[in-house]
Amino acid sequence: MPRTVLHLDLDAFFCSVEETQNPALRGKPFAVGGKPNERGVVASCSYAARAVGVRSAMPMSRALQLCRNLIIVPGRHHLYSEVSKQVMERLHHLTGLVEQISIDEAFLDISDIERPPSTHRA
Repeated sequence: MPRTVLHLDLDAFFCSVEETQNPALRGKPFAVGGKPNERGVVASCSYAARAVGVRSAMPMSRALQLCRNLIIVPGRHHLYSEVSKQVMERLHHLTGLVEQISIDEAFLDISDIERPPSTHRA
């Protein structure tokens, strides 16, 4: 019987967590990462920052050149780990076959999940 494996990648995870803690960040260009004067890099960036060319792993100094009004948020890895744990616990409630590969990524074998009857009518 064929298996169905789902790959889950929580895009902009650090930024999403920061937005739940500080809703004023929503819709604004911001990046989670290090200080530009200390060779910091962008760990994650909001969609508003991405729209002007800011990317993960980019030097923060370059990100500020691309987006002068970029808000820099220091990383809170303990918080991200805690939220990741909560997400993964929820995934484990769906299926026991979860393989977490990073703080914000996992593979789930959903082959045995009961699906509700189709409501699609031909």
